Order: sequence, then C-alpha cells, then structure tokens
Amino acid sequence: QLKFVESGGGLVQPGGSLRLSCAASGFSLDYYSIGWFRQVPGQEREGVACISSSSEGSTYYADSVKGRFTISRGNVKNTVYLQMNSLKAEDTAVYYCAAEPGTIVQGLCKLGPSYLDAWGQGTLVTVSS
Repeated sequence: QLKFVESGGGLVQPGGSLRLSCAASGFSLDYYSIGWFRQVPGQEREGVACISSSSEGSTYYADSVKGRFTISRGNVKNTVYLQMNSLKAEDTAVYYCAAEPGTIVQGLCKLGPSYLDAWGQGTLVTVSS
C-alpha cells in the first residue's frame, strides 16, 4: 500500500524559501514517477512538479512555479524534496506528494489529481508578510 508523509511546511515571507520533504513507503520509488501537488481550499488540487523514475529522471513543472521550484530525489531511499524559492502569496496551499508507476511525468502532474487515490496528510505552506 502506497503511503506518503509530507513535512517542511510553515510560514514564510514573500521572497523566502522552504524545502518540503516527502517520505514514501509501501513501494520502491525507483520504479515510480512522483510528484508534488497543492490545493487551496475551495479549489482543485493541482500538480506543481513531477519527476520520473530514477532510471529516466525527467522532470515537469507547472508554468506557475517554473524557475522557482525544484523537485529532486533524496539520497535517503524513498524520499523526494521540493525546494521552493522566491515564494509568492499565491503559493500558499497545502502541499501533497503522490506517485504512480511509469515515466510520464507530464501526465502525472496534469491529470494525477483526477485518478490517484493514495495521498498523505499534506503540509501547509503559508506565504505572508
């Protein structure tokens, strides 16, 4: 059973940085694509950054975060990070990670919220002065 534990959220001022961590269990991330998603209350969950399985390593970023966010696999097995720089108020949301087998990262990021059913509890990021 896929399980995810997200951490690292908090309150940060505009322009600041945070690094989110995702610890996955129940499967080997080596063979999965994994992504970070976010949701604002009252809005749909959206994919922000996805990375394919270890052997392929391609990434996809939503236009809204391109150049500011970086997704990476950790040295610790089954961990994934999201480095968020130059944070804006509109980045405020609960951030989740999720994964699926395969290497189609654009599909995972764009469509994942509509069919993935294994999610963690999320971590809240608040960007405010």
